[in-house]
Amino acid sequence: MSKIGKKIISIPSQVTVSVVGEEIITRGPKGELKLSLLPNIEVKVEGNEVSLSRKNDLKQTKANHGLLRSLIANNVFGVSEAYKKTLKLVGTGYRVNSKGAGLSMTLGFSHVVDVEAVAGVTFKVEGNDTIHIEGIDKQLVGQVAANIRGLRPPEPYLGKGIRYSDEVVKKKPGKAATK
Repeated sequence: MSKIGKKIISIPSQVTVSVVGEEIITRGPKGELKLSLLPNIEVKVEGNEVSLSRKNDLKQTKANHGLLRSLIANNVFGVSEAYKKTLKLVGTGYRVNSKGAGLSMTLGFSHVVDVEAVAGVTFKVEGNDTIHIEGIDKQLVGQVAANIRGLRPPEPYLGKGIRYSDEVVKKKPGKAATK
């Protein structure tokens, strides 16, 4: 059996999980998330626990077993506590400002880069070089953070760019230092 798939998911007191037709609905104080069931996987909600079992031992079913368990656990955590990512702007003149619900960033280009607000994700700007991204959907928060980082990823020679707060950029030596 899958090591991840057989783990039981405990549900906090303020969260409810229900299986309706082909969907798993997770409700909590932060919001509601829906997830489609995967084939050959059975989900049982008993009291404050969710357990998963599979109908056969095909390779794809085994993979789906662990995947679905992880997705449900992510949803339970998201609706109870929410996911957060923090980005730092490093470089002379690199700064960010709130623009309505979105962001307006100066990143060394000849123009200002605007990032529109995404439904389900909130932006908080701290100072002029830190962006906090928060939401209940782990995948959406991670994708929005990756899209913003992709506007100006950190470069290896000076380290300038947008990076995650815990990211370490390994700098390369320049031409003069290679002798």
